[in-house]
Amino acid sequence: MTSGPHKRVGDNTYVHFATRSQFDSADIERVRSAETIAGIEGGKQYNLIRTHASSNTISLLNYPGFFTDPFPALQESWLVDLDAGSVIYRTYADSLNPPILHRKELLLPGGDPRREQFAALTAMAESIGLFDEPKRIGYRLQWEQLIRDKGYRLDGYDLLPIGNDDADSIEPGEVLDRPHANWAAARQLTALVRYGFSAPVQSLARYGFLDGRQRVFDYGCGRGDDLRGLQENGLEAQGWDPFYAPDRPLAPADIVNLGFVINVIEDPEERITALTRAWSLAERLLVVSVMLANQNAPRGERFRDGVLTRRGTFQKYFTQAEIRAYLVAALDEEPIPVAPGVLYVFRDKDAEQCFLVDRYRSRRNPLRVVDRPRRERPPRPTREARTRGPNAAEKAQARYDACRQPLERLWSRWLDLGRPPEPDEVAPADLAAVIETCGSLARALRLMEERGEPQDLERARAARVADLSVYLALMQFERRKPYRHLEPGLQRDIKALFGDYGAAQGAGLGLLFQVVDTQAIADACRAAAEHGLGWLMPGESLQLHSSLVEQLPPLLRVTIGCAAVLYGDYRNADLVKIHIGSGKVSLMRYDGFDALALPRMIERVKVKLREQDIDWFSYGEGTGFVPPYLFHKSRYLNEESPEYPEQVAFDEALDALGLCDLSGYGPDPQTFDGALAARRWEVDGLRLVRSRAIPDLDDACGRFLTYRQLIECGETQARTGMPNLPREPDSFSALLDLAAQVLDPVIDWFGMVRLTYGFCSPELARAIPGRIDPKLDQHAAHERNRRGLPICPRLGAAADFIVDDEDMLEVARWVVANTPFDRLYFYGPDLPIHVSFGPDHSRQVVRMVPAAGGRLVPRVVEIAHFLEGGR
Repeated sequence: MTSGPHKRVGDNTYVHFATRSQFDSADIERVRSAETIAGIEGGKQYNLIRTHASSNTISLLNYPGFFTDPFPALQESWLVDLDAGSVIYRTYADSLNPPILHRKELLLPGGDPRREQFAALTAMAESIGLFDEPKRIGYRLQWEQLIRDKGYRLDGYDLLPIGNDDADSIEPGEVLDRPHANWAAARQLTALVRYGFSAPVQSLARYGFLDGRQRVFDYGCGRGDDLRGLQENGLEAQGWDPFYAPDRPLAPADIVNLGFVINVIEDPEERITALTRAWSLAERLLVVSVMLANQNAPRGERFRDGVLTRRGTFQKYFTQAEIRAYLVAALDEEPIPVAPGVLYVFRDKDAEQCFLVDRYRSRRNPLRVVDRPRRERPPRPTREARTRGPNAAEKAQARYDACRQPLERLWSRWLDLGRPPEPDEVAPADLAAVIETCGSLARALRLMEERGEPQDLERARAARVADLSVYLALMQFERRKPYRHLEPGLQRDIKALFGDYGAAQGAGLGLLFQVVDTQAIADACRAAAEHGLGWLMPGESLQLHSSLVEQLPPLLRVTIGCAAVLYGDYRNADLVKIHIGSGKVSLMRYDGFDALALPRMIERVKVKLREQDIDWFSYGEGTGFVPPYLFHKSRYLNEESPEYPEQVAFDEALDALGLCDLSGYGPDPQTFDGALAARRWEVDGLRLVRSRAIPDLDDACGRFLTYRQLIECGETQARTGMPNLPREPDSFSALLDLAAQVLDPVIDWFGMVRLTYGFCSPELARAIPGRIDPKLDQHAAHERNRRGLPICPRLGAAADFIVDDEDMLEVARWVVANTPFDRLYFYGPDLPIHVSFGPDHSRQVVRMVPAAGGRLVPRVVEIAHFLEGGR
């Protein structure tokens, strides 16, 4: 597309808008068409153009800091499909981990004075190995971590080594305050709990109830597995069981766990007795869990209102709606589903309100601006400075410096609440420190307000209003009994943010009514996708990872919250799918979602909001349903997810293989696994790796050939009859790639080829008369010499072939024009051609021309000349 300044990454070519004049007229017209479709103007709303060799699409990219930032971040993009006349917009303006740009000098003309500085930075980055791991360089957080891992820090356009004296250059807690820093810890906690505790106890840990401040009683503790784990973690926990621990006392506790008890009691009256007795012991919270009915799995032989299992035990399977209704009828309390089959019933209504408010709040918006690294700027003059002169400003700065950390925590608390905190909402030590320094809490708040950014407070207030509106909308959806009084913190929130309770209720009700507005849902889904929250199928659905729900627009959070009222906590699922037109929400769980590039579904729950019911489906052994793979997992993640770069790389590599049609739900596992194995690939965690298996020689190598045909060919092999077998598994993979990428297309177009020379083992090479060069010709594939080094460093594989009754010049030109070959040697119109496929992708064409004495000598020719020139 261009011969001027550009940057090429795979099939993508980047060009700066300022150098667009290098395009030919047709390409300029394509860019103009893209601008028209996107409705934007080049140079003002975007500054980079990215073309895609494999599709008629153009990306218009906006890097505001292109000339000022060493590695500028992408702020927004427009992906324009010129054939369909459609555009996909994406903004990264509020992302903590936007894509970043490297090697900016490639996009500037040679005479640009800034090119030298940009090139020097690239050279420094190369010298310390920053580009050695391509998967880690595309996004800001991974790039910054990589620089630190190499022992350097970025200072403007310089990379400076971090010495011992620089250990404190990062503010204490700076990295830990960022959301991504807790990912590893969260995974460790999940692993610890997942394999050691039951689902209801896991839920208590997830919601912070197992902090050691509350007593736990396990009613029907069984063999005591949960009890032992809780006690080993230092919690005050007791239990009772009619079979395993009948002599232990029934003791009141803050939290009572009735875990999978009532579903195994076949007598309905005894079932009620167990439930009400457990409720009588709960001073603050009762946790009830039961087995749910699985729409896929057989249930056993009918007995009373349940079934007898194969083990001879009784099970009453509930639906989520049934267990909720059962608890309401038995206890006259409204339970809160927190997981499939796990429900909370609060006796302490203040605790219930706090739980619900916190459950529906956004975890991201209020603190994002504080956590994002910002350029240092001089503080704005305080009100005191404006009225009393510069000395007052100096005093204000001194007060701030003397009490920096408590004041910063006070600011964070303000942003967290969305309103100024009251004294009892500030940590006592911090309150004492700011009063001692500033004279009062009010003066400390004024000082921080003057120093902070006004838009931070506006965003925090708006986020808190949205959170409370979501909470109040869902309270009205559940038709909960009015509380006799509001929890004190909630009272303050409503007064400060809404004025009175009636106005707050009206805001929540208005939001709830929008759930049935299909257009409003569609607009909210589109806005979410534009901010990188999920994969949008326009007019159909938005699907995203459950960890992103808290960042969604309030309307979508209410929609999912309504589903959670029936299902339980959506965080128990991996993916959440909002069906735009049908009023349904689906929640899916996968086996090994975080660790695997292709996790497999183990559970799917479809919540029907209009019918107020759910369907639950299980996949796997005993269900009759094969767990399907999840393809294109990166679509449902966000660039701030720690595994996102690796997952994107995996998905792109899998797409590039072209194994199967991966659109929609993709192929069934058996079909996909077979296609993957046939191309000698395996999935290892988040990576695609080549198979280490040795295939049978008569196995298919591509669509038309076998490995034997590529190994047992050539005059010397036929004459000697030597096995000529590859020892390296990668040699078989290289032969397969050669067949799939070059030979199969040729055979498909011209008909069957006649192989004259294929794989060459070291033993065969020694037996071939005449001059050959195994170090260069790639016939040795990935075989190694006695020192363990590749015989041919170019790797890949090569073959010589002829197509009978065809002009081999025409065949060679077709190969050059239509296949991703590595090197091609042309000997003559009626002689075999040599062609290779390898990792270099050099696309080098060599004509063998006669010299004095009849010896053929190589001449490298330009592809354009070879395609257009004569013989």
